[in-house]
Amino acid sequence: MRRVVIRMLLGVAVLGALPAAARAMTASAFQSPIVVQDTANGCLACHAAQREAATVGVHSQHGVTCVSCHGGNADVRTLPDGHQGNFIGSPSKVQTAQLCGSCHSNPNRMRQYGLPTGQLEEFRTSRHGQLLFGEHDTNAPTCTDCHGTHIIYPPYDARSRVYPTNIPGTCAHCHSDEKLMAKYHLRTDQLDQFRASAHGVALFQKQNFAAPTCISCHGAHSALPPTGTQVASVCGQCHALVGQSFAQGPHGAASKAGKLRGCLACHTNHSTAGVPIEKIGETCDKCHASDTRLHQMGIDLQRSVVQASEDMASAKRAVEVLSLAGQRVGYYQFRYQEALTYYLQIAQAQHGLDLAKVDDLGRRVRSVSVDLNNAANTSREQRWEHKLLLLPLWFLSLSAVVLAWLALRALRRRDAEHRDG
Repeated sequence: MRRVVIRMLLGVAVLGALPAAARAMTASAFQSPIVVQDTANGCLACHAAQREAATVGVHSQHGVTCVSCHGGNADVRTLPDGHQGNFIGSPSKVQTAQLCGSCHSNPNRMRQYGLPTGQLEEFRTSRHGQLLFGEHDTNAPTCTDCHGTHIIYPPYDARSRVYPTNIPGTCAHCHSDEKLMAKYHLRTDQLDQFRASAHGVALFQKQNFAAPTCISCHGAHSALPPTGTQVASVCGQCHALVGQSFAQGPHGAASKAGKLRGCLACHTNHSTAGVPIEKIGETCDKCHASDTRLHQMGIDLQRSVVQASEDMASAKRAVEVLSLAGQRVGYYQFRYQEALTYYLQIAQAQHGLDLAKVDDLGRRVRSVSVDLNNAANTSREQRWEHKLLLLPLWFLSLSAVVLAWLALRALRRRDAEHRDG
């Protein structure tokens, strides 16, 4: 405490000995904090909250600074000089899209990064762009609503809003807002449905980035809901072989004619999942009456697929039996993969409603399954025969042990009688 008091007295004495101007400068230094000027970017002298954005993100790493988008003069640190010229403080949503497009529509600038240059024109054709540019609806998103404002990460960075697992949440930021979506008569449960779907499970739980996200089906910058005649083509981008089979079948022709909503006739969109094989006939009955030939086709198709699934399960159990029996299962595993190939082709033929091909593939699956089960049964019989052959050996071994024990017991008795006599 004494040291603190002495230092304070010395400070007062020194301050009193200084000239008046010096005392004023020293006093002002104690009253306000010292601001360290950023010599590289004068904008940050006032906009300190954006200091991180000047060093983090893909734009800052490639020389994009504040004045690149906002204009002004970053070499000065006073107003209004800093905001001179073509300065734009807070650009509107339309201005934002145009600002982003001023670089991203330039092939000479984007070529070095391997980026496309048609995003702005695509955005204008999207439902979002139609609302923003055509109807001047500021509820519609612009570039920064999806990609971020000052700190923008590339799509392969897990921090990016358009990283595969982040895309559904980015879209849901608006599309889960019940009050906002009510204006457009849109549902708000898409994200919950997607999470529970086969696609959502593959993306979120299995981290399979080949699984589709919102933009895979709706488009990114050109986002639009696919029409009924487009659905099959959209799904076919991933499910290529199934899509080809569907297009060649009667449902494909009905879909092109606009009489069927493509894949959505049997599946759903956001909550999509495979039709359970035991409900194939029931699914067909949604469109075809139960007293028609097409209803019977659905029943026959279901019977063939169910039988093939049971044969696959039986083949798998047979391989497991052979493995547990100590057999060399390389050949049997190869046969199982052969059956699996046939089985997967059934899904393709099924979407083309080619019942003859489904039956043929099913017979091939059953043939392999029968061969594997015969091998497993032969292995079981051999093991049982080995056990039967071991029974006499066990009996003789046990008999030898018993006889040896009896002989040892008799010797010990004689020795005891001899000692007593």
